[in-house]
Parts: sequence; structure tokens; C-alpha cells
Amino acid sequence: MIRGIHHTAISTADLERAVRFYRDLLGFEQIFTSEWQRGAEAADKITGLKDSSARLVMLKAGNACIELFEYSSPPPRSGDPNRPACDHGITHLCLDVRDIQAEYERLRAAGMVFHCPPQKMGSVSATYGRDPDGNIVELLEVSDASNPIALNLA
Repeated sequence: MIRGIHHTAISTADLERAVRFYRDLLGFEQIFTSEWQRGAEAADKITGLKDSSARLVMLKAGNACIELFEYSSPPPRSGDPNRPACDHGITHLCLDVRDIQAEYERLRAAGMVFHCPPQKMGSVSATYGRDPDGNIVELLEVSDASNPIALNLA
């Protein structure tokens, strides 16, 4: 039985930079760190890689976790930091926020790049920005609790 989504994982070239973004800027709580060295057979089987090694940090906010990986082996290929949201694959990570305008202004002042200011669409306001690796991070504010996408995360 699937109970829900446990976490989203993001591979980064700079683990410390990604942690600063998600923990220090976005307010996620760091709950776990780990790593594995080459020769970790179970990690290689799970990831489908050979001779892998990586460091990781698990972060949590509300009911959502983000797992950040920095692989040292095999050498990772860089992603396109300007990959369009329409390209196949995971398109974005969405954060439920209160006072989207204030969050947008705070994050923009801290250097986060956004596609546009928050846009109002009925009872929902949203905007897309980019993390330091170019992954899209959506800010979403639902003003009507009866809206089916309102998660009421309190």
C-alpha cells in the first residue's frame, strides 16, 4: 500500500551550497546526514551504478523531505541549469507557503532567480524560481481552504 511521498531527491555538484539554500534560505530542518564509499554493494545495486560513492543530507519541512546527494563516483554529468519546465523528467519541487509575496521578496533579495513575480490564478498564487543547480522550485499559496489542492499543512 502506498501511503504517500516520502521525499524528493536532488543530485548536486556542491552539497554545502544546496544545504545552505534549502536549510538556511528556505527553512528546511536538517534531520540526517550519511555517505557511502566505493564498494558499497547495496548502494550500487539500488542506484544502478558501479563503484559509486556519495554524501547525502536529508532535510524536512512540514510533511515533506528533500534528500540532497553529492556523488563523487562515478563522475556525474552536469545538468542544464536552464532546462525548460516542459522537458521530460521531474519538472519542479513545489513549496506550500503563506504570504507568497513576502517569501518571493525575501528569496529574491537573497539572490534566488525567479521566472516572474507571483501570479494570481483564482484562489492560487504561484511562481517558479531556481535553486543553485537550476532546479525549479515553485512557491504556491492557496488562499481558499476548500480548494482541492489546499494541503492544510498548518
